[in-house]
Amino acid sequence: MSGSGGTNRTESDPTSLAERLARAVNLADLAALAEANIERTAWDYYRSGAWDETTLARNESAWRELEIHYRGMVDVSGRHGRTTLFGREVPCPLVLAPTAMQKMAHPDGECATARAASTAGLPMCLSSLSTTALEEVRAATSAPLWMQIYISQDRGFTRDLVARAEAAGVDAFAVTADTPVWGVRERDMRNGFRVPDNLHIVNLERPGGPTGHSGVGIGGALSWTIDASLTWKDVEMLASSTSRPLIVKGLCRPDDVRAAISSGAKGVWISNHGGRQLDGAPATADVLASCVEAARGPVGQPVTAIVDGGVRRGVDILRALALGADAVAVGRPMLWGLGAGGEAGVRRALQILRDEFELAMALSGVRTPAEIRELGIDLVRRRATR
Repeated sequence: MSGSGGTNRTESDPTSLAERLARAVNLADLAALAEANIERTAWDYYRSGAWDETTLARNESAWRELEIHYRGMVDVSGRHGRTTLFGREVPCPLVLAPTAMQKMAHPDGECATARAASTAGLPMCLSSLSTTALEEVRAATSAPLWMQIYISQDRGFTRDLVARAEAAGVDAFAVTADTPVWGVRERDMRNGFRVPDNLHIVNLERPGGPTGHSGVGIGGALSWTIDASLTWKDVEMLASSTSRPLIVKGLCRPDDVRAAISSGAKGVWISNHGGRQLDGAPATADVLASCVEAARGPVGQPVTAIVDGGVRRGVDILRALALGADAVAVGRPMLWGLGAGGEAGVRRALQILRDEFELAMALSGVRTPAEIRELGIDLVRRRATR
C-alpha cells in the first residue's frame, strides 16, 4: 500500500478546517470531506464490506424502515440523554466503536479520537488493531475506555494483553465472536491492501513475530490473532481472567446471547462487524429486539445490550433504544470525522449525532433514554408492508 493516512489537505489552513467542519450539517458531509483527505486504498479499506456488500447496505436501510409513532403535547423541555453503562453515567447512550488502524485516517489516529471522546464524556472502545499503544490512548481520555479483544491462537498472549490493558486502566473488554476467520473484502483484494510500512499494529506485536507488513490483507499478516477453534469455554476463560466487565461482540442470535451470558458476559453487542465478515448476515436492526429479549430473560441478571451497524443519524439511536438497546455504537462515522479534521472532526461527528438524537427525542415526545425503552414498540414500529 502506498501512503499511510492522508495528508488531510483541509487542515493546511486551520480557519478553513473550522469553517468546513462547521458547514458539515450531517455525517455524509463529513464523509465527503474525509474521502478527499484519505489515501484511496485506505479509504476503500474503511468503507468496504464483505463480498457483494449486501449486509453493509442492509445495515443502513433497516433502520429507515422503522417508523416513529411520535407523541404530541408532551412537555419535553427537561429532556436529557443521560444513561448509565457499567456503573458510569454518560451524557448520551453513544459509544465510539472499535475501528482499526486509525492513523491511516489521520496522523494523530486513536489519540485524537480518544481526546474527542473525553471532551464528550463518551466511552471509546479501542480496537486490538490499533496503531497506537493502549497506554497512550488511555492517557488521552478521562472518559470510559473499553478494549476490543480477539482470542488468538496464542492464549497466553491474549491473557497477557488483557492483564496489560487492565493495569493501564481499561474499564471493560469486548471480545469479538464473529471472526473465526477473516472475511473477504474484495476491494482490499483488488488494491493489494496491507498494513502501511510506517504503521504498526502495536498492541499485537510479539518478539520475533510478524510485523504486520507481510502478506496482503489483515489475514495475511495477523492470522495468528484469531482462531477457528474458539468455543464458549474460551469466553469463560477470558471472563474469569479479568475483574472488568466482559462484553461479547458480534452476536445476531438469541441463543448466542444466552450462551454469552452463561459464559460470564456482562454485556452483549449485537453486531455483524459492519458487514465486513459474513455477507448475507441479517441487519442488526432486524435482530436487535429478539436478542435483547434473550438478554433480559431468565438466564440471570439483565445485561447491557449494545448495537452497531449502519447508524447514520441521531434518530437511529432513538430507534435502537426503542428496540431495547442500552447504547448504540458508531464506527465509520468516527473515521469520517477523523479523516475530515482529526480530533475536531470527531468532535463534530459526535456533536451532529447528539444534536440529532436530542431533536428526535423532542419531536417524538420522549424525555429520557429510559422512557424510550419503556415505550418500546408503542413508539417505534416496523413499516407495514403495502
